[in-house]
Parts: sequence; C-alpha cells; structure tokens
Amino acid sequence: MESQRSFLLIGLALVSFLLWQQWQLDYGQPPVQTAEVAGSTANISSPVSDDVPVADSQHPAALAETQGKLIHVVTDSLDVQINTQGGDIVSAKLADFPVTQGSTESFTLLTSEPGHQYIAQSGLIGPDGPDSSAQGRPVYTVQATEYHLTEDTLIVPLTYQNANGVMITKAFTFKKGKHDINVEYSVQNNSAAPIHVQQYAQLKQSLAGPEGSMFMPTYRGAAYSTAEERYQKHAFDDIEDEKLNENTQGGWVAMLQHYFVSAWVPPQEEQNTLYSRILNNEFASIGFKGSLKTLAPGETLKLSSTFYAGPKDQDDLVQLARGLDLTVDYGILWWLSQPLFWLLQFIHGLVGNWGLAIIIITIIVKGAMYPLTKAQYESMAKLRALQPKMQALKERYGEDRQKMSQAMMEMYKKEKVNPMGGCFPLLLQMPIFLALYWVFLESVELRHADFFLWITDLSVKDPYFVLPVLTGASMYLLQKLQPMTIQDPMQQKIMQWMPVMMSVFFLWFPAGLVLYWLISNVITLVQAKMIYASMEKRGIKSH
Repeated sequence: MESQRSFLLIGLALVSFLLWQQWQLDYGQPPVQTAEVAGSTANISSPVSDDVPVADSQHPAALAETQGKLIHVVTDSLDVQINTQGGDIVSAKLADFPVTQGSTESFTLLTSEPGHQYIAQSGLIGPDGPDSSAQGRPVYTVQATEYHLTEDTLIVPLTYQNANGVMITKAFTFKKGKHDINVEYSVQNNSAAPIHVQQYAQLKQSLAGPEGSMFMPTYRGAAYSTAEERYQKHAFDDIEDEKLNENTQGGWVAMLQHYFVSAWVPPQEEQNTLYSRILNNEFASIGFKGSLKTLAPGETLKLSSTFYAGPKDQDDLVQLARGLDLTVDYGILWWLSQPLFWLLQFIHGLVGNWGLAIIIITIIVKGAMYPLTKAQYESMAKLRALQPKMQALKERYGEDRQKMSQAMMEMYKKEKVNPMGGCFPLLLQMPIFLALYWVFLESVELRHADFFLWITDLSVKDPYFVLPVLTGASMYLLQKLQPMTIQDPMQQKIMQWMPVMMSVFFLWFPAGLVLYWLISNVITLVQAKMIYASMEKRGIKSH
C-alpha cells in the first residue's frame, strides 16, 4: 500500500463523511409545516412544562394586536429589543460582529421576523406566577423605550403589579464589552396570603431555518448540560422523538449555530429542571425551570439567571458555566483540538495574522510528526524494493491466493518488513488532521480574518480558487513522488484522478482549511525529499 494512496483515500473518506453529516443536518429532520407566526395563550400538554406558557412575543408589525411594546437597548456589544409583554428578548443583534466583512450591518442572532422566529423567553410560573396565568403574559411598565449604555453598566427595569398587590420588578443588566445579560426578578408579596412562584426561561426557534452549505457540516440545534453530562447535543428531531426532562443541580440550555450561541444559565447552586418540546410542528424550545419558592406576606424574593447571546468565545463562555465552552464543538477529538486551538491563539498573539498562525502551527505539527512520516516513507521504500520478488510470487502461484498470501507473509518475515508499516503511521496522524480541521471550522476568531492579498476572509472559500488549485498540484506532486505500484488499470486511473477530485471538493472549503492542507502537503514534499536523500546515502534504494 502506498502512503500517498492511503492518504488520499482517507481524505476522500473524510470528505464523504462530512458530506453525509451535512446531508443528515439538512434533510434528516422531520418535515415541518410552515405557519404564520402568531401568539397563543393556550398551554400544550406536557409532563414537564404544563405551566410554561407558549405565548409568543409578537412580531413588531403585530404589536397593535397586543398590549406590549418594544424596548430598544443598545450597548457596544448588543442591540436588543425586549417586549414589555412577558419581558421576552425578541431581537438581538451583535453590534461587534458585522454580517459580512466591512459591512455596517450587525449580525442578527435572535429575531421575530416572519419565516424564522428565534427568541429568548423568561418569566415567573407556578401557582401564583403571572406568566402561567390563563389571562396571558403580564405586560410590564417601563420608564423609557430607548436605552443606551454610556457607562460600564446599564440596568433596564420592568415592573408589574397584579390585582392582589404583588409587585414584580424584572431587571436586565448589561455590561460594557459583554454579551451576557443578567436577568433578575425582585418579587414583593404585598398580599395577605403566601404566594408560590418559580423561575423559568427558554429559547424558542423555528424548525425551518437557514440551510447550511454541503461543504460546511455545521450544527444548528439545541444543547444542554447537567451535573453528570458536561455537554450534550439535543437536535430538533431528537426533541420530537424524546422530550428532555432532566432534574439537575445547575446546568444550562442553549441553541447553537455556526460561530454563535444563545444560552440560558440558571443559578448553579440550585436544583433545576431542564426541558424541551416541539410546538405546533413549527418551533423547537429548550429551557429550564427553577425550584418552587414560597413567599409569606410582606416578604421579598430575588431570583436571577444569565442570558448569553454572542460568539462561541471559549474564554468568555467558560466563565459563565461549567461546560458552556464545549458549545465550540470539536467532536470526539475535543481533548486534542482544545490544546491545538490554544497553541493557535498563542501564535496569533505573536504574529498578529491568523493566516500566518495557521502556517506556523502546521509547520510545528508536521515537525512533531516527522518521526512518523519518516517511518511511513521508509517502510514504503522497503515495500517497493520487494516489488520484483512479489511479482515473481504472483507468476509462481498464479490464482492460488492462499499459497500466495502464505508466501508473501514468509517473505515479509524474512526481509523484516511490516506491510502495515506505511499505513499505521499515517493513521496515527489522521486524528491530528481531524482535530485541526474542527479547530479551523469552529473557531469564530477566523470569521472575517484577513490573510493577505486576495484572501481577505479565511472562513469562506478562496474567491479565485488559487489555494484549491495549488493544493491539487501539491497532491499530484506527492503522488508522482511515489511510483505507482497498482497493477489494475482502472485503479491506476482512479488514483491518478484523485488529486483532481479532492481539488473539486476544496473549491468550496474555507480558505483557512485549504491553506492548512496546502502547507501540510508542501512540508510533506520537503520531508519526503529529505528522507529519500538520507536513504540514498545509506545505500537504500528509495525509488
């Protein structure tokens, strides 16, 4: 087996797997019915969230039909709208992340626009919770409808008083440079009887949404964490098959998409119930309910939670809750991807350019794996040296495959050659490649990251396809470096066209990924030349 043939086959298998994974994300979900976004005060029967309202905060154009109005809050990081009916966050734009490179329009994460609703709801439920009232969500009173952050902290208070005199203040606290919002309830029981309330919060998103690229298998769906499970994906089709109903201390719930995440983090020292459900075959929701609290007459209770809407920034997320940084999903190789990402960050801090950082980390990784590469190429050279003897065995035993195999094994043993010696080192290198692949794919730091000349965004394809073409050329040179030993003409043609096939896939891959593969190939070419030159000096035939 040739090392380059193995490398190309494994690469093709990887691309095929990624395409299959994206097909599952795009088409594996059950069909949904498209319906007009509308509010409802009816409850959906559920074993875990009967008292959680399904009333939607309305689209701005439909506000005339409700009692609520929108509060506009602008900070240096967030541009959000809060509906006074329920106090839900119905729109969230990330002020420090443009839609496209150089654009003045901020990226929209939460929205109530027709066709795709994605909102963050929260409130107080339970026997005396205003949000579980049959009369609908409470309508809060506000002092202003426009708020702008001018200092380090901005507090936006909403107040509500029911017919029994219970006063509720729902305060949103924004901080400079932060994407997390503290949501605190102050409940003052001015009635003559005890009251029972509990906090809830949920994320609700339309099942139908933006489609991902076939060549970018990114995840759009829910996730959660419990005391036992640090991070667990909960895809929309999983929610329909089996609703989440998990009691845990702490925990969190989230909705994920490429580069960005929204999450509710309840009090980590308390017991919470995490839940999920499908609403009207149109929306998916995931949320938490806190423990039931009792207030005697005259008592005041404070409840709080944290809402995050922003990039998958591991440094920020890990400070909010245990495991929240794992929403930067590196898959089963997270234990390898995380240190590689930290190394990439460190290099970027030195050179100030993500493209150069990718080149340097590729050089470091390929340098560290040089002993494996050397073993791989030397093993292949020894196997090639045995080709005349192998041909003689084929002519001797003809179609008798059993005797042929026995004779080949005896020859390998006599010549002290391991037939898997070239393949095994390559297999050991593949986890490194896969780990780096997910680092480049998942890291929001590479979004709109400039490299040089025409490569102005490493997170999208090369606009002129220069890198894919160069990568294909490097694959061709690697293939030519090792003479073809395959006898079957059809297999020979397949292997000869493999670089072209892989280059076609690379046309749509992010430039950062293609840059990594190109540099890796160039380094492998240099290393192969060095290895062959060393073998020639030792009198070992390498070609």
